[in-house]
Amino acid sequence: MSSQSFPPLKRESRCVIIGAAPIKNYKKIRSFLGNDDFVIVCDGGLNHLRKLKVKPNLIIGDFDSHKNPHSKIETIVLPHEKDDTDSVFALKTALSRGYKDFLFIGMIGARLDHGLGNLYMLVKCQNEGAKALMIDDFSELELVGKEEKSISDRYAYFSLLNITGTARGITIKDALYPLENAEITPEYQYGVSNEVLPEKTALVSVSEGNLLLVKVWK
Repeated sequence: MSSQSFPPLKRESRCVIIGAAPIKNYKKIRSFLGNDDFVIVCDGGLNHLRKLKVKPNLIIGDFDSHKNPHSKIETIVLPHEKDDTDSVFALKTALSRGYKDFLFIGMIGARLDHGLGNLYMLVKCQNEGAKALMIDDFSELELVGKEEKSISDRYAYFSLLNITGTARGITIKDALYPLENAEITPEYQYGVSNEVLPEKTALVSVSEGNLLLVKVWK
C-alpha cells in the first residue's frame, strides 16, 4: 500500500536511505545522522532502527527479508519480481520528491553483487546532480570529479578507484603518493591505500571522469 501524499520537502534537507547490510559500528554510524534527515528504510533495514535510534519517514520493500510492520508510517510495497532493488527504488523515489543530498547506510555487506549494485547509486546521484555519501563499518565512500575534495589526516588511509571507465587528469596533493595529471584505468587500480601527510590536508581532483574516493577511518 502506498500513500498518495507526502509532507513538503524541507529546504536543504537530506535523505538517509538505510539498507539491510550488516552494521556493527552503530555508534560511529549514528554520528552521521541529523535530526532533520528524511529517513527511508528498505525492507531488512528495519532491523537497524532500534540501534540506530531513528524513526523512518518512509518504508520501502518487497519484504522478503523483514516482515511488513503495517504501521502508520508511509509504506510502499514492491513486488518480488522487479528490475530495481529496494534500495534503488528508494533512491529513485527520493529523487522524484526533490531530494538532492543523500546518505546511504547498510549498503555494503557480504553479498558482493548487492554491494556493487548499491555502490553505483553514487554514480546515479552524480548524474542527477545530487550529493551522496555512503558509509559502512570502516569507511566513507563518495565520488570525486572536477570539484576538488579534501581529506584530513584523521583518516588512516584513502583510496581512489576507477569504477566508471574514464579517469584522467588526476591530481593528488599533500599525500604520501602524490599525482599530477595522471590516469587510472579499471584494469590497473594503483590508487589503493594512500595516506595523508601528517598535519596536512590532502586535495584530490579529476579533470575527466570520476573516481570512487574511499576514506578509511582510524
